[in-house]
Order: sequence, then structure tokens, then C-alpha cells
Amino acid sequence: MVTQEQRRRQLAREKFLRQQQRRTAARRKSHMRNTVVASVLGVVVVGSVVSYATGVFKNDDKKANAGAEVTPSAAATSKAPDPCGKPASGSVKSLSWKKEPAMTIDKSADYTMKMATTCGEMDIALNAAAAPHTVNSFDFLAGKGYFDHTKCHRLTAEGIYVLQCGDPKGTGAGGPGYTIPDENLKDKSLKGNVYPAGTVAMANQYNAQTKSGRGTGGSQFFLVYQDSQLPPDYTPFGTVSDAGMKVLKKIAGAGAQPADPQTGNTAPNATVVIDKATVTKS
Repeated sequence: MVTQEQRRRQLAREKFLRQQQRRTAARRKSHMRNTVVASVLGVVVVGSVVSYATGVFKNDDKKANAGAEVTPSAAATSKAPDPCGKPASGSVKSLSWKKEPAMTIDKSADYTMKMATTCGEMDIALNAAAAPHTVNSFDFLAGKGYFDHTKCHRLTAEGIYVLQCGDPKGTGAGGPGYTIPDENLKDKSLKGNVYPAGTVAMANQYNAQTKSGRGTGGSQFFLVYQDSQLPPDYTPFGTVSDAGMKVLKKIAGAGAQPADPQTGNTAPNATVVIDKATVTKS
């Protein structure tokens, strides 16, 4: 016959065994979770290295290729206060065209793109003589309100120092439906494979290893806030004004977010939205 004391000891042993089983299961679960996290980080790092080797600035208007066309994301800086205001009321337009717009600009004239953003106004002097297709496209897109209410989706703060904008999707995978040719790649300002601070240039899908992807510019562009070492593969077509550079550096000073695991983009901490973009002839 089992005594009361023996029964008590048996129950205590069973309780101890259950606790040990739970602890073992918890350790296994924790180990599995850490292994998965490490694997994900490894994929992100490897993906960034591969992207950097094959091309720095890409844009792709096909959802299926959004992941494959990710550009390398420099190390994110620490979170800083948002220096920008709230976006203007309105929403991004869903616009697409099958072919490049007809040439309507005067190649000998001066054009300026004014971007009223949540962080301040940035004026960009456009070089119509050297990059007529690009400037004509921006004149067309701005006139259609294509850039209005769009986010600047990417800020890099290591190796290359740029803010990337012009994607209505805000992911790096958007475009106007057509492409434009590369232009002005032998511009004298690109000395020593450096895009100097203040340069505005086009993103594209060029792959330096395979020498493929020329003429794939769309609507995405980048603004250089600090001299950046880059091969001359991206159409330089404008220059940010001095006042605009102050706004650009304010945005850069707020730093970037950690890389998005889906797109690889490091979004700016600042809420950078183009409330209105206009191109004017002077």
C-alpha cells in the first residue's frame, strides 16, 4: 500500500520532470529561433554584397523582380528625431505609359525642377543640353503630377551618400512603364569615378558584370549629399541648389532605418515626401 509520504514524493518527482521537459523545450525553441534569425541576417548580408557587385542603383517596375533588383543598403545609422513636417493632403497617382513621351523641351533652354517636400524646398537645375531625354521625361512626369505625394524611399550613409526618390510605390520597384536612354555618362564632373555632392542622377538596372541593362532608366533618381565613389553608369542630369543642399543634408543628418528584409532598402528616418514637383523653363 502506498503511504501518503510516498505519494507526495511521487507527485514531487513528476512535477520536477514536467518542469525539466518545459525548460528543455524552451531551450530548443530559443535555439531554433536564433538559428533562423542568424540565417536571415546572413541572407541579407550576402544579398547586399551580390547586389553591390552587380550594380548600385536599380529600378524595376515589375513586382516579380522587386527582390532581385534590390540595391545595396549601407549600414543604418541610429534613430534621430524627424526633422520634417507632415505630408500635404493627397495621394499618389497610379500612372503608366507604354512609351517614352515625345520630345517637347527646348534643348538650348534652362529648366529647373522645384520639389516642395515635407523637409523643405529643393531646386534642381536641369541640364537639358546634355541629357535631353531625361529632362524631357521629368518635364512630362512632373506635369502629370507623377511625383506628387511620393516618398523618397532610400537613404545610404556609408560608401555612397545619396537619397533616392521617384518611385510611386515607395519600394524601389516602381516606374512609369517606359524607359529612357542613358545620357551624359562622360560628363566632366564625374572625375575619378566620383559623383560630386549636389549631383542628381538616374537609377537604372545596369549590371556591370554582364554589361547588360543599358537604357533602363525610368522615374527613379538619386540626389548626392556627399561625394560618392561610383562608376559613370548613371545619367547625371541636374544639380541641387545651395539652399536645396541644406535640406538634403538635414535629411541625411537624421540617419536611416535598418534595412528592410524584403527590399533591402534603408529608408530615411526623416519623413521625406515630395508634396509637389514642377519643372519650369527659364
